[in-house]
Amino acid sequence: MQQMNSEPAWDLVEARKAEYVGLSDRVFDMPEVAYCEARSAEEHRLMLEAEGFRVQTGLAGIPTAVMGEAGKGGLVIAILGEYDALPELGQQSGVAMPAPVKAGGAGHGCGHNLLGSAALAAAAAVKDFLAESGLPGRVRYYGCPAEEGGAAKTFMVREGLFDDVDAAITWHPASYSGVMEPRSLANTRIDFTFHGKAAHAAASPELGRSALDAVELMNVGVNYMREHMPDDARVHYAYLDAGGAAPNVVQARATVRQLIRARDLKGLRGLVARVRNIAEGAALMTETRVEAKVVSAVSNLLPNRPLEELMQRQFDRLGPVQFDEDDRAFAREIRKTLTDEDIESVFARTGRAPEYDMEICDFVAPLDRKSVGGEGSTDVGDVSWAVPLVQAWVTTCALGTPFHTWQLTAHGKTPLAHKGMIHAAKVMAATACDLYREPAILSAAKAEHQARLARDPYQCPMPDDVLPPIPG
Repeated sequence: MQQMNSEPAWDLVEARKAEYVGLSDRVFDMPEVAYCEARSAEEHRLMLEAEGFRVQTGLAGIPTAVMGEAGKGGLVIAILGEYDALPELGQQSGVAMPAPVKAGGAGHGCGHNLLGSAALAAAAAVKDFLAESGLPGRVRYYGCPAEEGGAAKTFMVREGLFDDVDAAITWHPASYSGVMEPRSLANTRIDFTFHGKAAHAAASPELGRSALDAVELMNVGVNYMREHMPDDARVHYAYLDAGGAAPNVVQARATVRQLIRARDLKGLRGLVARVRNIAEGAALMTETRVEAKVVSAVSNLLPNRPLEELMQRQFDRLGPVQFDEDDRAFAREIRKTLTDEDIESVFARTGRAPEYDMEICDFVAPLDRKSVGGEGSTDVGDVSWAVPLVQAWVTTCALGTPFHTWQLTAHGKTPLAHKGMIHAAKVMAATACDLYREPAILSAAKAEHQARLARDPYQCPMPDDVLPPIPG
């Protein structure tokens, strides 16, 4: 059970609950995809100003990046938020069946409306804690756009925005609660554009050189490479330009985006070189020319045991999120749209045997659980190479709800999601407050971080030959 009033930071978050639920709901109602989050970023800027933060916008040349700082002297603790949505995942909140707000519209299918609002609420609570306690220190809220494929944090790290930060804290909505496993895949997105020669496909096909053939041959080559990649590496693709809709014209131009993932930066660079060779081979086979353009890239996460133990302490003190019967009733309706495999995938991460009748996670996963399952990628990884970092998972949806689905979006403005969001803010705020109160923890975190960097020659921020220019 929760032990309310035993931690000042919890009370400071609780006092702001209505305002930050409102912020989250407003962002949910204005879903904006990567690098287009103008209104969402403005909502966060206005809240920062209302809370009395010193605000900067346009960080790293990105119009939708915002930062607020409060306090003076001492340690600098960063709390990271996000607010970007996903294309084609628009969905009415509180409806347990596909019900898009508008056909093909964007939606918060990864819960970033909750993510940014909880992070800002935590930063505001820490601001008040520092003022009331008289402790030296600064807290910063970083409003980070474009986590979904845009790698904004990578650009922010490269531009030195974390150079004076001592530690960073963040979270992600989930269907269970616990310290996030510090595992993710480094990745890069590269667009391969093939240039050929148009011709009449029937009258003079010998005069043409098909860029679409080159794209298809490249994909065949990548597919054959899969047998010879590490088990945890991944390559995905999407046709961005298939050359047009006329089959009687030899396609003179075609583009495929390859998303390449690997365990770490060293493995990623090796795999990227192999994919580039396959592209060159496809161009040779078709007598076309290929251009490669890196779109984005992110690093794998670095663990930090002292910070993970500190955050686990907050979970153990606070307990799991407390849900009521209305929350459980909605979760049961969502459960009807999920599979047993969805449920099993969550329990694989918590280290517990599946409980198929559990509609919402009612426990906190232990820190040293045996966690298995697939991994994604995040630009939070690049921040973890710049400073010691820790993340939380916090329950905001029915057990088993997959990310990037209408089911996740359907939770967006529900009381169930709001309760998890406020819980996450309390976990992060209390973690930060303990770092100011117990500087020895931060010293241990920094020592471990430096030791990990010394062991790995592939350090961040990523070099200019891997990343594209900052988006305009």
